[in-house]
Amino acid sequence: MKNYTEKNVKCPHCGHSIGITLDSSNGSQEFYDECPACCHAIHLNMLVDEQHDKVQLFVDADDEQIF
Repeated sequence: MKNYTEKNVKCPHCGHSIGITLDSSNGSQEFYDECPACCHAIHLNMLVDEQHDKVQLFVDADDEQIF
């Protein structure tokens, strides 16, 4: 499996397209990034499936989280 994957995502706040490089060498991760256009936080959840050689990325706005 390649450790680095490029993904294009849209900001859930303003719709701006953002290129993100994902590092799957540490397995599944949850992290935040900031939109360069509107400066809002973007919640990213990366799931690494090594058995099927896939990386899935889920993107949502920080204010949509349920605790």
